Amino acid sequence: MVTHFALGFLMALIMVLMPAPFLYKKWQKKIKELKNFSRFGDLAETTKDSSYYYQVYPTKKFLYLSSSTDNVLGKGSAQEAYLNPEICFRDIHPDDYEIFHKKVNGELDYTKSIIQRWKDRSGEYRWFEEYATPIYENGKLVAIKGVLRNIDERVQMQRELEYRYKHDALTDLYNRAYFEQKNAEYDEQLNIPVGIIICDLDELKYVNDNFGHKEGDRLIKDAAGVLNKFSSDTVIVARIGGDEFAIIHANSTANETEELVKKIHLQLDMHSHSSLGRKINLSIGFASSDRSKGNMNRIFAKADQMMYEHKIKRKQYDRNKELLGTIKQ
Repeated sequence: MVTHFALGFLMALIMVLMPAPFLYKKWQKKIKELKNFSRFGDLAETTKDSSYYYQVYPTKKFLYLSSSTDNVLGKGSAQEAYLNPEICFRDIHPDDYEIFHKKVNGELDYTKSIIQRWKDRSGEYRWFEEYATPIYENGKLVAIKGVLRNIDERVQMQRELEYRYKHDALTDLYNRAYFEQKNAEYDEQLNIPVGIIICDLDELKYVNDNFGHKEGDRLIKDAAGVLNKFSSDTVIVARIGGDEFAIIHANSTANETEELVKKIHLQLDMHSHSSLGRKINLSIGFASSDRSKGNMNRIFAKADQMMYEHKIKRKQYDRNKELLGTIKQ
């Protein structure tokens, strides 16, 4: 009887102790995860960047989101994310949704930074640069941890630099570099009907020599202001020289480009006759083609030649007018 009891007790003890190594290993793994997670949280709270630990399997939820998130996205953002883990799908910018979807599905190159926009509590989109690290268990993606840095200032600075790269500092029109870039694009890549208008500001040298360069700059800006009124998606207005402006009229017929030139002349007259306007004289030439590819330089040269002929005729007209005035005296 004792033998049977001892044998039964031994078997029960074996049954109890058999899962122990397995449970011990599982417990050790859990302790390690908690320690790693704790270190991640402690480190995250020491930086102004927003850090997170987002579980994607078996359910989606934030296991950690640093308090600094509220500083960028608005007070209460972190708490709302804990309560509604799907909020990140709602607040990502529509144009950035695809890259976000790839990130949480393990389809992204995590070695590269991720640039994206998130909506803050006021409804404005903010720019972020993110470095994300995928967490795998048994080959399956179970979580993403990462750090996001707000880069609104960097994006704004980049936009300003890009703007200055394309625009003339004095007039805010497109500059020569941008004009040549678009000219090459229409000449080499696109093949559309196009017109080019060349405008040369008359008497700028006279104004500079007699009234100073400050007055000359004002005259340039006045002329630029008149021309810029015609800027649109199909009309590119650029200052390509000290007193020279060029306009690319895309997807236009010859008649439409000529009509645009008439409108420019009319606007110049209206400006000159306004109470505050100073007289602006522009010599203007234009040319068109129903095919831009391979023709842009020819179109430009033809418009430039017409402008030059216009300038000669204007000078001759002014001389004749001055001579007629002298005779009458």
